[in-house]
Amino acid sequence: MEAGNQLSFKERLNKIIFEADTPSGKAFDIILIVSIVISVLVVMLDSVSSYRAVYGDWFFKIEWVITILFTFEYILRLTTAERSRGYIFSFYGFVDLLSFLPTYLSLLIPGTQFFLVIRILRVLRVFRVLKFTRYIVEADQLRNALASSRRKIIIFVYTVITITVIVGSLMHVIEGPENGFTSIPRGIYWAIVTLTTVGYGDISPQTNLGQMVSAIIMILGYGIIAIPTGIFTAEFSRVNRDKQTTKTCPHCSKEGHDSDAEYCKYCGGKLNPE
Repeated sequence: MEAGNQLSFKERLNKIIFEADTPSGKAFDIILIVSIVISVLVVMLDSVSSYRAVYGDWFFKIEWVITILFTFEYILRLTTAERSRGYIFSFYGFVDLLSFLPTYLSLLIPGTQFFLVIRILRVLRVFRVLKFTRYIVEADQLRNALASSRRKIIIFVYTVITITVIVGSLMHVIEGPENGFTSIPRGIYWAIVTLTTVGYGDISPQTNLGQMVSAIIMILGYGIIAIPTGIFTAEFSRVNRDKQTTKTCPHCSKEGHDSDAEYCKYCGGKLNPE
């Protein structure tokens, strides 16, 4: 009877931690979201020397409170997941580990000669913002839309690369080193900047033929920018029609299941084991 109560408690805790369809699950997620916002702001403000000089001690204390909170959360997820190994090696498991590990690693790297490494560890804490994707249902819809349109986008990117290589090589021949096009890679760089309508202005064609090619590339750039947007929008509209929930598979810890799903679409495990 006692073992049954422990198992029941573990299942309830699993729903609170891994799902957001219950009031307690939503409250848990809100606490973590607020913690993420505070931690990222602290890291950003700590990089400003004037703020660090005045509030450095507070930043240090807040950082450690949040680190302990995220450590406790990671341990809870690890112990309540039905397959802890699947959680550890999942994307979210890696992000959760990265959210508190740099703080502990910074203690193991003393000495001013390692200051650069410590700075890198501090910046890594900004990756806590990735934890947001766990609490945004639409993030799964964006990911599914990108996955569905990846082949079209890959072909589109290949086409753009081909155009930039051809145009960059052509401009190297037309303009030559005397006008700044000292090599084909330099010409490709110009083609990318022009095609994306960025236009840094550090290199520009001087001949009439070169300027005519530039005009064509600029006009072409406006049309090319709209293509991936249309591809992604169409796929997102299609994916958005399939309503999904925050229901998490207890076997592989993956989300994004349909509201009426009984089995995981990734591993085939039962979503609500009896």
